[in-house]
Amino acid sequence: QEQLVESGGGLMQPGGSLRLSCAASGRTFVVGRSDDMAWFRQAPGKDREFVAASRGGGGTSYAESVKGRFTISRDNAKSTVFLQMNFLNPEDTAVYYCAASKGRTILSNLWRPDQYDYWGRGTQVTVSS
Repeated sequence: QEQLVESGGGLMQPGGSLRLSCAASGRTFVVGRSDDMAWFRQAPGKDREFVAASRGGGGTSYAESVKGRFTISRDNAKSTVFLQMNFLNPEDTAVYYCAASKGRTILSNLWRPDQYDYWGRGTQVTVSS
């Protein structure tokens, strides 16, 4: 079964850091260097929103709210994407979802959920003192 599996969420104090990971799982499921990978999040009572994306072949995109604090990276050999989150604040509290596409889109479309073919089940991040 092809799926994305997130890990690394948890409870953190404001100003702290967390690193999320997302790996493609399944005997034939490979997310390669030509595929887009991204992170979205959904807070209670809010719509799912774009956080960051890594375009297949190069290039990244970030939501304004996380620029300078979050960094997306990937390990293509392991079909894995990471999200390093620094200087966390309570507004970052949400369920974080990993997404991947087969193929790549233009940089300006990376924020669109409909660009992605695969989604993980999410990992909870709570920022609270």
